[in-house]
Amino acid sequence: MTPLARTQEKMEQKHMSAFHLYRMFSSESSGPAKKRSTKLRSKKKKRKHDIGNIPSTKAGKPRKKKIKTENHLAEGATEEIPQMESVKMEEDAMTVLMAELMKMNNSKDRASKLFQWLLDPIPTKAFFRETWEKKPILAQRKNPDYYKGLFSTEEFDRILRQEDVQYGVNLDVTSYTKGKRETHNPPGRALPLTVWDFYENGCSLRMLNPQAFSSTMWNVLSILQEHFGSMAGANVYLTPPGTQGFAPHYDDIEAFVVQLEGKKHWKVYNPRSDHEVLPVLSSPNLEQTEIGKPILEVVLEAGDLLYFPRGFIHQGNALPDAHSLHITISSYQKNSWGDLLLKMVPTAVEIAMEEDVEFRQGLPLDYISYMGVQNSDMNDPRRAKFFSKIDYLITKLKNFAPVDAAVDLKVRDFLHDCLPPKLSPEEAAGSAHGAPARWEDGNARDVGAQITSQTRVGLLRAGCARLCSDGVGVQLYYTTDNSRVYHKEEPKSFDIEPEHTDAVEFLIQSYPKFVSVGSFPCDSLGEKLTLAKLLFKKGVIYKESP
Repeated sequence: MTPLARTQEKMEQKHMSAFHLYRMFSSESSGPAKKRSTKLRSKKKKRKHDIGNIPSTKAGKPRKKKIKTENHLAEGATEEIPQMESVKMEEDAMTVLMAELMKMNNSKDRASKLFQWLLDPIPTKAFFRETWEKKPILAQRKNPDYYKGLFSTEEFDRILRQEDVQYGVNLDVTSYTKGKRETHNPPGRALPLTVWDFYENGCSLRMLNPQAFSSTMWNVLSILQEHFGSMAGANVYLTPPGTQGFAPHYDDIEAFVVQLEGKKHWKVYNPRSDHEVLPVLSSPNLEQTEIGKPILEVVLEAGDLLYFPRGFIHQGNALPDAHSLHITISSYQKNSWGDLLLKMVPTAVEIAMEEDVEFRQGLPLDYISYMGVQNSDMNDPRRAKFFSKIDYLITKLKNFAPVDAAVDLKVRDFLHDCLPPKLSPEEAAGSAHGAPARWEDGNARDVGAQITSQTRVGLLRAGCARLCSDGVGVQLYYTTDNSRVYHKEEPKSFDIEPEHTDAVEFLIQSYPKFVSVGSFPCDSLGEKLTLAKLLFKKGVIYKESP
């Protein structure tokens, strides 16, 4: 009998919690395991914590703050339901903000305003000048409703009940006790019965890519990605009172920690060495003895924000008197100068070899006798001459660098990473998504794009489409058909006829203005209509409302 079958048999014999079953399954699958308590969370007496020297944008300079343990434990389900209904009657801050944003017809302006809201009261320009990629910063607002409507434990629970959430794909169950980080993911779907049992036993819950299930998160991230020019992602973290879910570590992303509910005690540490500044990869789990003393120690409360750059070590634990729900919004993964050069240099060498005979000339006959690691300490004038030749060729290589083509390669990757735009009712009504085509009275009605030379059209978003060339033809890459699930679909593109490229550029550069189809710089009205209908069917453009 397999371990899973034995586990199922024991389930039938006796009721067992998900946490007990996980322990049994992992021990039977992996051999003998050390005996340990099923309760990860130890009972702690309520106490006061004193954390000094907390930099805060509200105070304007370092100050001492005493943290009081207040009772913010979640209320029972019977009391939450009427509260949720009453909240829906009043528009929360997030609903009001998104309504204001959708009134703006320029998605770049929309993205800038949303990012400023995320940072407030920190000015965006000052943030990118003084803080971005350099140091952590904290915004304490004393306003628990500031991020209300972005995400909640009620939304977390709804997703578990209504969506196909899979352990290890959409949800991780973790713990960190006595300096050891563990992941407790069983196979299969994450049902509320097992998930909340893990939580009650002191496990933290991390929901990966919540934008796949939450329309609000989808909307927020699809807007922010235009501000960064890089993928904006998110993870949600729900931590029981008095526990920690993750070991100290650093990440390869710029992190914006948005505290939604409860409190969390954070410690942030400097990179340990120069090579961990703005790292290419995230770190493994680190030991407390490896990370030194924190440069910032703070308790985030609902409505607060903490930013730290990639490479800064961090850890967070929930206080004994309250659970913690926060969302980490991230960006700038693999978006460095080095990542661009990785796209550009190999192609530059190929071009140089095609066009310049010096790159095709043979290496010295005896170069292996004085070059290489085994000869690196050799005092031989031929080595200096060899290095001089390399320096000369690298300097000359810049003349063959296809910078624009390399940027297009990066942009293609970005467009593949992008979330599709979440359309406003007006955008949906004027696009292919709201076209009146339907089945009625035994016939297909209103089929076709219904576009004339007088129809005024515009790009759906500033960054939703990009003209690129593979050296043979021209393609238009676009995001409007992307999935909300990261890389679920292949990159979306279609060929553009050479005689239509000027018209596509005209459309892109006209954003956010609407232009008439008749104004497209094509040779004939037929070509103008053909191109407009193609772009409309692909969801790249939409029609101006009357």
